[in-house]
This record gives sequence, C-alpha cells and structure tokens, in this order.
Amino acid sequence: MSSIRKPAVAGSFYPADARQLHQTIVHMLQHTAQQQGPVPKAIIAPHAGYIYSGPVAASAYARIQAGRDRIKRVVLLGPAHRVPFYGIAASSADRFVTPLGTIPVDQIAIRRLTDLPQVQILDEAHANEHSLEVHLPFLQEILGDFSMIPLVVGSTTPEEVCDVLEMVWDGDETLIVISSDLSHYYDYDTALRLDRATSHAIETLNPDAIEYECACGRIPINGLLVIAKKMGLHPQTIDLRNSGDTAGPRDQVVGYGAFVFN
Repeated sequence: MSSIRKPAVAGSFYPADARQLHQTIVHMLQHTAQQQGPVPKAIIAPHAGYIYSGPVAASAYARIQAGRDRIKRVVLLGPAHRVPFYGIAASSADRFVTPLGTIPVDQIAIRRLTDLPQVQILDEAHANEHSLEVHLPFLQEILGDFSMIPLVVGSTTPEEVCDVLEMVWDGDETLIVISSDLSHYYDYDTALRLDRATSHAIETLNPDAIEYECACGRIPINGLLVIAKKMGLHPQTIDLRNSGDTAGPRDQVVGYGAFVFN
C-alpha cells in the first residue's frame, strides 16, 4: 500500500497556496545575486520560515538551476526538532506532498540504507518535521523530475552520517542537501561572530570546530564535511546573514548560511 507524507508547515513556514508559493520562490530566486560556477554536488541551506531564511536558501538553490535536467535524485538530511531518537530516521512514505505537487521517494535506496545499524524507518520523526519540508518547494521549482531520500538526523555521529552519504553518493545525477540554521537567539553582533567562525570551519572542512551552539544541523553538516574531505570537494560560502538582516529584531537572532560544495 502506498503512503503519502502530507505537508505539516504549509501556511506557516511558507505559503499554502500553490500560486503564491510559486511566486514567492520565483521572486526570491530573481533577487538573488547571480554567481557563476559549476553545479554543486552538495549544498547547505537554512530551514526557517521563508520570510526569515528564504532569501539565503534561494542563494544556494540558484546555483543548482543549471543542473535541472541532470539532477534526478536529492538526498536531503535535516536535524530532528520534534521527536528525540537515536540514529537517522528514514520514511516509509512513497511520496512527499507540498502545495506544488508530489515528490517520489527512492524506497529502493532507503531499503539499502536500513541495512546500516544507524538507519531506521521512523515516520513519527517526519510527520511534523519542518527541516526537510521547507526545502521541497525550492527543489520542485528548480529541478525537473526527481526522486528524493529524506532523512531526519537524531542523536548520532558525523561518521555515521558520512557512511550514509557514502552509500548514496553516486554521480552528478545525485544532489546532497543539508538543512541547517546556524546560531540561535544571540544578539546580532554575537551571532555575526559565531556564524563567521562556523563559515570558516565549513570552508576549511573542520567539523571539530562546529559545536552545539553553532548550528542546529551540526551533525549532518559535520557528516558532510567528513565525506567532502574524502571526495576532494571544495566548500564556498555564498551567503551569510541572520534574521536581524531579513525580517526580525536584532536583540535575539537566528543565523543562516548558504554553502556550496564543488
């Protein structure tokens, strides 16, 4: 029996109306500074409400537009916010739905991943999780037909994340997306300092320098850094802002960064 993971945060984190959602994403992409470069193998992008982090996420997604016809599968990892658990949670759903339509899930790859001890099917971790969902409309706008491997990361290690990524790395047809915001609820100047340090750690492939307070998705980020070093990828920061720059006050801000790996 096929199953569907329905949207949980449409209407709160992003528009629930398909036309408005399409127009919102197109507007953000059009107002992103266009930077030349190859289509990245992996990106890190934020997952807050679009009014806060959408422009930063758009700067990363704009870089994969040229891969529209080449990218056929997306491996999407984000941190767990709702359900605590050990390991990495895959989904039993055959499709994920957003107001823009449905995305098929690569269940063949997921069955392979569940051979790893750290990977389990845990639909509860996906049901109300926003860290993956907010990326789906961007992917639907940017790419053509594609499938995805949605993974929520709980308490695990960067090395175990690396093992998962290595199993599904494949070629240019597969894009890796890591979902993470950066520092949380510091004042503006403190957030700038912390986020610049995190950016430097990412650019230098130094996972040991990214601590708990640096990024809510630090475990998937650090897993990507481990395998990126193995694969000889070169990270680049393309946007680094916070909610004080986009749509909020500056006494308590959340940091957002967009990074590409080639």
